[in-house]
Amino acid sequence: MTKIQHLFDNNKQWAEKITKEDPNFFKALSEQQSPKYLWIGCSDSRVPANALLNMDPGEVFVHRNIANQVIHTDLNCLSVIQYAVDVLKVQHIIVCGHYGCGGISAALDNKSHGLIDNWLRHIEDVYRFHKEEMDQLTDETERINLLCELNVIEQVANICNTTTLVNAWQNDQDTTVHGVVYNLHDGILKDLNVSATGK
Repeated sequence: MTKIQHLFDNNKQWAEKITKEDPNFFKALSEQQSPKYLWIGCSDSRVPANALLNMDPGEVFVHRNIANQVIHTDLNCLSVIQYAVDVLKVQHIIVCGHYGCGGISAALDNKSHGLIDNWLRHIEDVYRFHKEEMDQLTDETERINLLCELNVIEQVANICNTTTLVNAWQNDQDTTVHGVVYNLHDGILKDLNVSATGK
């Protein structure tokens, strides 16, 4: 028995439960993927896209990384965006941050965290862009939450400037980019009202 046998057991129970509720679920799921949404979120295990959107597998195409970054040299993220827009023809790209994000906190704490410091540098840049606004806050939780929001707004702008989105919008493709923040304390998404359509 492996050390992760309980995961295989959980998977079997889940598959049996789903099949009992909907005998055609896996047949339909295996035939095609046609999501309308691309979700770019944080790797934090408490922020599962499908669950908090109350959507089934197959309805949301998902990319996750620490602190929901869209970096112009990250070929992984850029490839996901390109596939979602050019092949899947998603109608909505959602960047979702979350309050209390560990990546955001680490970017603010002036400590060394090893290799991840290179990744967090992008968040430190967002702080630098908004230093005056950030430095007006003295409460650490408020500072972290504000930077979570500012980071999402920055990532929305980064998506809008990718060659994939620029080309899609030049070809009148109907794709909208949205920025939201998830509240771990009540499960509610906050719309940051920064949606962009390229028009």
